[in-house]
Amino acid sequence: MFDHIGFGVSSLNKSLSFFLPSLQPLGVGLAMEGPGSVGLGRNGKPSLWLTESSEQPVPLHIAITAQSREQVDAFYAAAMAAGGRDNGAPGLRPHYHAHYYAAFVLDPDGHNIEAVCHQPAP
Repeated sequence: MFDHIGFGVSSLNKSLSFFLPSLQPLGVGLAMEGPGSVGLGRNGKPSLWLTESSEQPVPLHIAITAQSREQVDAFYAAAMAAGGRDNGAPGLRPHYHAHYYAAFVLDPDGHNIEAVCHQPAP
């Protein structure tokens, strides 16, 4: 449904220091830069826009698709190393469905960033 989504962050530098290493295991990197904003995505297409804002951002929940459970684990480890705060370690969430494997980390502004794999274990 979405082509891209954007939201405000209190510090673009702090957010980039979190998002770039955290999303790298999911194949997401810097796709485009603009005045006071950056676009992150896969294959050079910006799908997630971060814009520096003087207003306190309202925390959001963003879920990013992982191709494997190993990618979810790598996202979690990278996000924690980049200063994220644990909001749910990697694991199954059977209350969503039998193969829902996800991890949740809070970014510097309190946004709940999730990596999720819907595939069954190999």
